[in-house]
Amino acid sequence: MSHTGGSTEGARRPSGYRLGVIDLHTHSVVSDGTDQPAAVVELAARAGCGAVALTDHDSQAGTEEAGARASELGIEFVPGCEVSCAFRGTSAHVLVYFAERDGGPFAAELARLRHDRVTRNRAMVARLAELGIPITYDEVLAEASSEEGVGRPHFGAVLVRHGAAESIPDAFDRWLAEGRPAHVPKARVTPSEVAALARSSGGVAVLAHPYSLNLEPDDLADAVAELAGDGFAGIEAIYGRYSPDQRQRLVNLARRFDLVATGGSDYHGLVKPDLTVGTGQGDLKVPDAVLAELKARRPAAP
Repeated sequence: MSHTGGSTEGARRPSGYRLGVIDLHTHSVVSDGTDQPAAVVELAARAGCGAVALTDHDSQAGTEEAGARASELGIEFVPGCEVSCAFRGTSAHVLVYFAERDGGPFAAELARLRHDRVTRNRAMVARLAELGIPITYDEVLAEASSEEGVGRPHFGAVLVRHGAAESIPDAFDRWLAEGRPAHVPKARVTPSEVAALARSSGGVAVLAHPYSLNLEPDDLADAVAELAGDGFAGIEAIYGRYSPDQRQRLVNLARRFDLVATGGSDYHGLVKPDLTVGTGQGDLKVPDAVLAELKARRPAAP
């Protein structure tokens, strides 16, 4: 499943560089993407981005590589990650930016979540065997860059190869999604806890793709108000798969609660082939003013 996105040693900002456009939501092989961290940055350069964030699930392991490549290409790099949380009876995803990578309380929580991920993945292999699909743990590991980086898309790739699904999305629909036969719950923290840990480690928290909460407009507004009260810095309004109308409604919601309206593609490589770094489905334009606003929300140094 892993690939590098091709040789891009000579990648530089193209002549069509789009001044002021950034992407604050991308994934690499460190979690459930299919490109190396440096290759994600190279794609951002080719798209004309002035800044890019790497936001792998529960891990900041790719940020050093990505940051080094961004420095070579003259792109600003934003260290980040994405954490799944339990919120109002469903799963909420929280993007964290700028948190220290080693030694802080946020990094310690990420380590705990990654340990739980390993336990969960072994349980999923056992569950699939009980369902008559005898995949091995080694097969799943071979799809990822590390044991702690294994996620459900890697299981999906193996299930496709075994003929148990037609595609990775189909594998989720049949086996892996919440409520499906092979799903095993993972350890969760709350958004409030993540925001507090982020602040204590110099970072800020942002609600990712808010419509994935599947809430009615009034309930979504109530949820965003709660998160704002819990110390969130923003919500991801300008998201790769949202329509212009959806984005504008979320921008308005962010303004209503004095939050930054952030944005990004949610690029995963082959896992989400409709999304491209910097441009999402072709119309994504996240202004660089967003990054300046996020930086202004960082906690003051003690």
